[in-house]
Amino acid sequence: MSKKNDLKKAISESEAEIESLEQKRIRSQAALLEAFLNHKEPNETDKEYFRVFSSLIELEREHLRKLTKELASLDN
Repeated sequence: MSKKNDLKKAISESEAEIESLEQKRIRSQAALLEAFLNHKEPNETDKEYFRVFSSLIELEREHLRKLTKELASLDN
């Protein structure tokens, strides 16, 4: 039972981390969109932040999928 609880807690933490990373990515995404709408070259820093946060989000989503799969296998 402890393993299930640990997995549920890890899943919850992973979901919170994804939400936090997505909020951070939104800031750089807004700057990129503003540059696009104003027909300007986006700041390199904003582009790099967007790439980094997007990569981190994908890694965390993969981790979440693994945790969810492991929890599902315990339920069976």
